[in-house]
Amino acid sequence: MGSVTVGIIYKNRHLPAGQEAKRLEEWLTSRGIDVFSEEMKPGDSDIRGDQTPSSIPTTADWMVVLGGDGTLLGAARMVGKYGVPILGVNLGGLGFLTMVPLESMYKSVERMLSGDLVVEKRVMLEASVIRKEKEARKFHVLNDLVINKMTLARIIDLSVTIDGEVLTTFRGDGLIIATPTGSTAYNLAAGGPILYPTMAAFIVTPICPFTLSNRPILIPDTAKIIVEMGKESEEKVILTCDGQIGFDLCYGDKVVIYKSDIKISLLRPPNYSYFNILRTKLMWGGATFNANT
Repeated sequence: MGSVTVGIIYKNRHLPAGQEAKRLEEWLTSRGIDVFSEEMKPGDSDIRGDQTPSSIPTTADWMVVLGGDGTLLGAARMVGKYGVPILGVNLGGLGFLTMVPLESMYKSVERMLSGDLVVEKRVMLEASVIRKEKEARKFHVLNDLVINKMTLARIIDLSVTIDGEVLTTFRGDGLIIATPTGSTAYNLAAGGPILYPTMAAFIVTPICPFTLSNRPILIPDTAKIIVEMGKESEEKVILTCDGQIGFDLCYGDKVVIYKSDIKISLLRPPNYSYFNILRTKLMWGGATFNANT
């Protein structure tokens, strides 16, 4: 199996993650597999953004991520966007994306190597910041884009158009544009709906809207969304991508958001149940977690 390559990305400054990554690297190497291991270092998400970690080839056969959903989000933007299938091992909290518990890691990795895991495609958002008619930055995100203010007790106006048609001007703390994958993140905390991960839709969710009739809205994933500040303000406004990359917005900037051509490939056991995850993680009906791995 010398031609097989596996990348390992593990949680930043997390001793158990580093230890487990080292053990997994040795286990894979003993089986003749080429392994590239890298810690998700501080600043990887903020500074390098969409850049690929230097040690992990974009042509790797698989990637194993040890950590929480935040670690997987960073890995998805850096390597997963090149089509490398990702197996997420949960060493964090909720674990909507890191589907495999640590105690099932080696069993799941064996299934991965033998091709017995299901590949689930997850849509990404692409966002371009247009400043003075030029593209200032471009981002790819798996969970969500958030536009919000940085000052307490103030509101901002955000004008939104969908496919060239005016939707409304949201007044409040900000706005979330989420993928189905990201529906269980900030969107859920802000009162937005949960979407099944493979649905063909996006969610536009206002954050603490001043107008109480403003509610989250589902739109098809073929739509193009444009968000811009509705009036000039001294308030500092920031665009946050997957809760990890921040970019300051200026008055007159347009954030153009649409479905990316890139999809992330997540690996999961054949009998994995998303509804079981919801029952367990959100504590619905006192359900007991069954990883089914």
